[in-house]
Amino acid sequence: MPFDAVADGRQLMVSVIEPAAEAYWDAVGVVMDLDGTHEIEPQGDEEWEAVENAAWVLAESGNLLLMEDRAQGREHWIAMSRAMIEVGRRAVDAAVARDPEAVFDVGAEVYFVCVGCHAAYATQTIRPSDTPDSVDADSAGEDVGARGQAPPGDQGPLGAQVPAGDQGPPGVQVPSGDQAPPGVP
Repeated sequence: MPFDAVADGRQLMVSVIEPAAEAYWDAVGVVMDLDGTHEIEPQGDEEWEAVENAAWVLAESGNLLLMEDRAQGREHWIAMSRAMIEVGRRAVDAAVARDPEAVFDVGAEVYFVCVGCHAAYATQTIRPSDTPDSVDADSAGEDVGARGQAPPGDQGPLGAQVPAGDQGPPGVQVPSGDQAPPGVP
């Protein structure tokens, strides 16, 4: 095997992917408070370089997710990892162009790729408002399998079967029987 994964999936998420995503998402935005509307965007070369660096990390982390120890040939995991690479490329392009609106828009795409993967492999990280068919308080506790999470009675993300036909990013179908690779919560 030419590659040797050092971090497990959780460590990769916590120490590499999540900090890069947070840096990218925090780079642009709008804050509205009692003093008015405040636009947030990188100021100067150093701040734009930090956004570019975060975008590069996001793009390349898709490749890290594709390492055999993590992907283990699972079609959906591979599709989600490739989606991270593609959205990461768009994130790099937006940052290199120094286009705050494009960074904001691509940031939403990054978020949807993350949520799409977490809906299958890290369900405990998804807030109800992040799921495709958010539940209200009256339906809490009902079978959530239709939302891409493990049906009641399954072992959870590590051992749960992913329901067939669930959607990841646009056009990505979850094959029946995919499971999270080892080390992914």
